[in-house]
Amino acid sequence: MNQSADGGRFESERKVVITGIGIISACGLTVKSFWESVVNGRSGAKYITRFDASNLPSKIAAEITGFDCDNYISHKKNKRYDLGVKYAVAASMEAVADARLNIKKIDVDRIGLIHANSLEGMESAFQVYPTFEKHGYRKLGPEFLLNNYFGAASGEIAMVHGIRGHAITYSAGSASGSDVITLAADMIRGGDTDLMLVGASEAPLLVQVVAGFCNARVITRRNDDPKRAMRAFDEDRDGFLLGEGSAFFVLEEKSFALGRGAEIYAEFASGGRSCEAYHAVNIHPDGIGIKKCIEKALKKARLDHTQIDYINAHGTATDFNDVIEANAITNFFGKHSDKISVSATKPVTGHLLAASGAIETAICALVIRHQIIPPTINLRKPFATLTLDLVPNVARPFPVNVAMNLNAGFGGKNSCVILKKL
Repeated sequence: MNQSADGGRFESERKVVITGIGIISACGLTVKSFWESVVNGRSGAKYITRFDASNLPSKIAAEITGFDCDNYISHKKNKRYDLGVKYAVAASMEAVADARLNIKKIDVDRIGLIHANSLEGMESAFQVYPTFEKHGYRKLGPEFLLNNYFGAASGEIAMVHGIRGHAITYSAGSASGSDVITLAADMIRGGDTDLMLVGASEAPLLVQVVAGFCNARVITRRNDDPKRAMRAFDEDRDGFLLGEGSAFFVLEEKSFALGRGAEIYAEFASGGRSCEAYHAVNIHPDGIGIKKCIEKALKKARLDHTQIDYINAHGTATDFNDVIEANAITNFFGKHSDKISVSATKPVTGHLLAASGAIETAICALVIRHQIIPPTINLRKPFATLTLDLVPNVARPFPVNVAMNLNAGFGGKNSCVILKKL
C-alpha cells in the first residue's frame, strides 16, 4: 500500500479492468441490443402484463419480455427459482461469454463472486402465503426456504460457474449495484482474487410491491404514454418507471486479463460510498452524501474533479431528488460542471432498484468504449434552476476519458463508481 500526502492510504497498484458485461433488461437481452436502445432513447416502458394492474394508479413498467431462462439453467430450476435469481444467473453467463472466459482453465479458488439485490425472495413469500393460510405448515415444502433465501442467486451462480473463492450477497438499496463493483475491485487490488464475477439483479414487478410504490407516490402515473412517462429533471416529472433485470461484469486484474488476451472495456478507477444517516427514504436536502461519495472516489482514484467528462446521474424523476442531485453535482464541480455531460438513463431502462448501479455502470463502460453520450429522453422542460448539460433527447458523440456513475438508496446510502479509458 502507498501512503498519500495527507497520511491516508491509496489502493494497491494492482489495476482492475472490465472484460465482460452481461445484460438482461426490458430494453435488451444482450449488450448490443441494450446499448442500441440506450443510445437511441428507446424506452423499455410498456403496460404491465405480469399481473392485473387495472386497479393500480400506475399500470406501466419496464417489464422484460421474450426472456427464456431455459437457455441458461435447467427446466427444473427454472420452475423453482424467483425471477430475480433467473435474471442474475443469465446475466452472469452472458458476462462470462462476453469476456471469452474459460473458467475451467483458471484457478477457481482465485475467483470470487458478489451479487446484490434488495427484494430477493419476495416473489416466493407472496406466492406461498395463501397456501400456508389455507392448508397449514404441512403444505410448505423445503424448496420454499431455498427460494426465499436472500443468498439464493449468489449460491446458484457460484455452482453454475464453479466459483470457489467466495460467493457474497450484498444489499444497500439502490446503491447496491455500484457498491459491489467497488467491493469486488478492492478484493482484486488487495490480492484476494485475480478475477471477480460481480453484478446485481432485481425483479420487483409484483402486485404488492408496485402497490407499495404507488402508495409512496414515487412512481409515474402517466399511464397514457408509457414511453414518455418518466421525465427526469423535467418540470413535469411525477416519479420513476419501475424496472427489472440484471447486469453483471467480469472484473480482472489488468496483467491477468492481458495475459489471456482479453478485450477490455474500461479500467475501474475507484469507487466511493457514504451514508447520510438522515432519513429512511429521502436524501439530505444539501446533497451531503452525494458530494461525499464523489469526493472519496476522486481521492482514491487520484483524479482531479476537472478530469470527469461524463456522469450517469441517479435521476429518479421524483420531486426533490432530481433538484438535490443536480445542485450537488453543480456545487461540487463548480465551473467544471458546465463542461461535464450528464444523462439520466432510467427513463429508458426503468429504475432497477439494487441493480440500477450495475446497469448504469455498464452504460458508463459502453460510453467509454463507443465515445457516445446517451440522451436524457423526455426532457422537454428542464426545471428552472437546472444548469447542467443533460444531453436532452438525442445522443451525442463526445470524447470521454473518465466516466462517473452516481446512485442514491433508501436510508441515505450513496455510491459512486469512476471508470476510465485504458
